[in-house]
Amino acid sequence: MKIICIGRNYAEHIAELENERPQEPVVFLKPDTAILLKRQPFFIPDFSEDVHHELEILVKINRIGKYIDKKFAHKYYNEIGLGIDFTARDLQAKLKSKGLPWEKSKSFDGAAVIGQWVDKNGFEDLNNISFSLKRNDTVVQNGNTSHMLWKIDELIEYVSKYFTLKIGDVIFTGTPAGVGKVVADDKLIGFIESKQMFSITVK
Repeated sequence: MKIICIGRNYAEHIAELENERPQEPVVFLKPDTAILLKRQPFFIPDFSEDVHHELEILVKINRIGKYIDKKFAHKYYNEIGLGIDFTARDLQAKLKSKGLPWEKSKSFDGAAVIGQWVDKNGFEDLNNISFSLKRNDTVVQNGNTSHMLWKIDELIEYVSKYFTLKIGDVIFTGTPAGVGKVVADDKLIGFIESKQMFSITVK
């Protein structure tokens, strides 16, 4: 399986990082070794002093597809989830300043948190789902899929132009505003609506 990540998909997050608003989705990949193992803490890597949490709605692909039309995209997933795209912000800034790829700052071991999955049919409107992250009992990120610049089905259409989507692939759909640094002993708990989707400790 592969992890396909979308950057700059929420206007307020673009603004908080002072990035340019893209004309089309920003796409990067994480290897499967980036997945944080279940019931394991997240260890801050020794090459960064500024690792940020980025909370994201996830989509799990359930069939093989290429050049998927947006009107058929809903057939390619049954479940959505919640996760964190951990980012070594200091390393990312250094790489970006030199025009180099971001992978070292985004794709290191443990940088992809994947919580539990839920049936998409349990939601009235996938384009109006609230989600949030608590850090030590304080809400630090609040998002709603209605604020995505590109919605889930549009992302599937776009990504499948470049990559064949396969069963088990996961799409990280972008993070809302409120990203921030994590430190040792932080506890991070993610919610879709009021349902807890994951809980991890930072070491």
